[in-house]
Amino acid sequence: METFINIILFTLLVVTAIAVTRTHGLFGVAMLSGVFSLLSALLLVTLDAVDVAFTEAAVGAGISTVLMLSALSLTSRHEKESSRSNVVPLLVVMCTGILLFYGTLDMPNFGEEGSPAQNHVSKAYIERSPSEIGVPNIVTAILASYRGYDTMGETAVVFTAGVGVLLLLSGLQRRRRKEYKKSGKL
Repeated sequence: METFINIILFTLLVVTAIAVTRTHGLFGVAMLSGVFSLLSALLLVTLDAVDVAFTEAAVGAGISTVLMLSALSLTSRHEKESSRSNVVPLLVVMCTGILLFYGTLDMPNFGEEGSPAQNHVSKAYIERSPSEIGVPNIVTAILASYRGYDTMGETAVVFTAGVGVLLLLSGLQRRRRKEYKKSGKL
């Protein structure tokens, strides 16, 4: 059943990515990008990476969508037609995808017992966490102690992105007030 859900989520991700590339309205692109991030977060939840899913949902779907909508309010609603050919960017993306796929061929299968993560790190966390950290929940011990700097960095990124959104929105509000004053509507 889990594999079936993963296949559905991957299919929805591909359909959303194609829709993003085919949409010419920038508002639609911003919304579809948010949908893509939410689907990615759902996929990460099914893969038991809840901390990464939370960051993807907060930064990818939440803050990035608000930033894109804020930027959209400062620009036009539709993309301008390009006089350049799309062949070169398509080739670059395809080559990058092929290289990324090639890079995964040497990886162990997902959840394989013989993989380094299953043999070395996992056992050490499970055996040492209760005595070293004193927290009964191993996931909390890993995130708060062993990976504390990483978690602090993720929190700093989310905070910085939130402050950036607030600054952008406050600048947009000041700009609109000036425009209204110039037009005599305020």
